[in-house]
Amino acid sequence: MMNRLLALPFFLLLAGIACAAMVLPASYALAIEEFNDARSFFYPGIVGLVLCAMIGIAVSTRPHHQSAFRQLLSLLAAFAVLPLILAVPFFGAVRNTSFLNAYFEMVSCLTTTGATLFDAARLSGPEHLWRALVGWMGGLLMWISAAAILAPLTLGGFEVTASGEPGQPTPIGQRRDNVSEAARRLSRTTHALVPIYAGLTLAAWILLLVAGDRPLVAISHAMSIMATSGISPVGGMIGTQSGLAGELILFCFMFFALSRLTFSGDTGHASHNRLFYDPEFRMGLALIVLVPSILFLRHFLASFEVGDEQNLIAALHALWGAIFTTLSFLTTTGFVSVDWATAQGWSGLGTPGLILMALALIGGGVATTAGGVKLLRVFLLYLNGVRELEKLIHPNSIGRSGLLSARIRREGAFIAWVFFMLFALVLAAMTLGFTALNVDFESALILAIATLSNTGPLIGIADEIALNLVALVPEAKLLMCLAMVLGRLEMLALIVILTPELWSE
Repeated sequence: MMNRLLALPFFLLLAGIACAAMVLPASYALAIEEFNDARSFFYPGIVGLVLCAMIGIAVSTRPHHQSAFRQLLSLLAAFAVLPLILAVPFFGAVRNTSFLNAYFEMVSCLTTTGATLFDAARLSGPEHLWRALVGWMGGLLMWISAAAILAPLTLGGFEVTASGEPGQPTPIGQRRDNVSEAARRLSRTTHALVPIYAGLTLAAWILLLVAGDRPLVAISHAMSIMATSGISPVGGMIGTQSGLAGELILFCFMFFALSRLTFSGDTGHASHNRLFYDPEFRMGLALIVLVPSILFLRHFLASFEVGDEQNLIAALHALWGAIFTTLSFLTTTGFVSVDWATAQGWSGLGTPGLILMALALIGGGVATTAGGVKLLRVFLLYLNGVRELEKLIHPNSIGRSGLLSARIRREGAFIAWVFFMLFALVLAAMTLGFTALNVDFESALILAIATLSNTGPLIGIADEIALNLVALVPEAKLLMCLAMVLGRLEMLALIVILTPELWSE
């Protein structure tokens, strides 16, 4: 039975899982007697499962070349086309919205961006659960795809450490012409990572329940923190009942988005068997210490002007708000601490949103649910910059051995620089596109950074006045959808997809 399922097209399997997942919000809606929501989720789910089963039976006897490259195409289709299926029950449940808005919402959730067109009070409990569930499935899809699809093609951050070139097979992906090898690798990865992902989510849910959150809020935040989607049924941390304890719980689970070594040992530097030796994790810790310290010092110096420098409790709250929010945006989650505003009240200064935009651009670890440029690429660029400065002083010097090999410091840094340039070009193009659609420059830049880094909550906090996404023209919403898909799949993967030499594989 499992072998027959593995023989089916990857996108068809994803569509079937999406339809089956509609039963959960339907059951919840039925339990709380929200019968319109129950019908809206149950009927499309059943019809979708029947259609997927019929299509699966029809194509089961045909050979399907499931190479890693074909699975990459399916992954692109999943982020662009699958939201059309996911939007059907959401559109029927909300009723007073357009299908384009429902599609935008599902693209935002599936890519773990978390940008929303709806106020929290406008949606019902089942609708909130569906948004969080779609975001959770999107995060799981990235976990699995990173190891089963992107790693064999040396993409998604693996290109800076692997011996092959981006889009070319590595030793673990040499047999790309083998129909069953890619499917079996996908199956092994799924069996290995799903229990970890689900178990961590369950643990976060239970801890949040114990801390005092309501069940819907707890499960939504637990799924959002694992997927780094920032989706919340109460508008973020300010609407929770768990308080500081809830923030501490979420803070601990955010570290899984800093490095893949926090939950797996199948990527580079696993031989060290110590998380501390991972450059991504170390750089993340450095940023978590450095950025809040600078913010705290800034507010502390300003507090002398308002005569509140001796308020130790306010100072500690301000420091914690800076630490939590820094890690949240570094992992592209987007949750804002309740104490984030305490620093402003303590010192009288506002915190510039440019800092949060920079953190979101850096992003989290390779092969995690976080978006952005990724910590490993930024670390390699830093090492390469330091080495070039050393060569200016001592031209004949030999590079020191350290955390990374010489190959990674040279070719890896070059590829990281190429990716950064591609990211910058796409960022500029998206900003230009939004400005062409009558969005002012500052808002256009925020929209481009938020969507390409998959950090939707950045839209509401980066500027003093939050941009009203509902008022955007349909073309701007579609451009945001394109940017979210590009940010999630990354530009190097898109270049590989557009390479004609690989189409026949």
